[in-house]
Amino acid sequence: QVQLVESGGGLVQPGGSLRLSCAASRNIFSATLLGWYRQAPGKQRELVASATGGGGTHYVDAVKGRFTISRDNAKNTVYLQMNSLKTEDTAVYYCHAVWVVAGIRNDYWGQGTQVTVSS
Repeated sequence: QVQLVESGGGLVQPGGSLRLSCAASRNIFSATLLGWYRQAPGKQRELVASATGGGGTHYVDAVKGRFTISRDNAKNTVYLQMNSLKTEDTAVYYCHAVWVVAGIRNDYWGQGTQVTVSS
């Protein structure tokens, strides 16, 4: 069983920055997909950013130019750098990872970390 452990959430003022980290118990170099989702109160969980094994990245329009997903394979850690934060970025952020083994897709989720943007 793969474990994903997020950290780095907290309270920040609008315009501020945070960096979320997601430490995996498995080698992320072999991951098919790595990503960050968020869920605000009363809303569905949505994809924020993702990175494929081939190096491609995707961002939801609301965070383009402000958020950056990156990875450190040596540390088995995925990051989400969040700049110019807005109150609407307030949510619980979840790390997500996919490994495909013998043709079978396996999805894993972290426990979530709270990000609150407020003055």
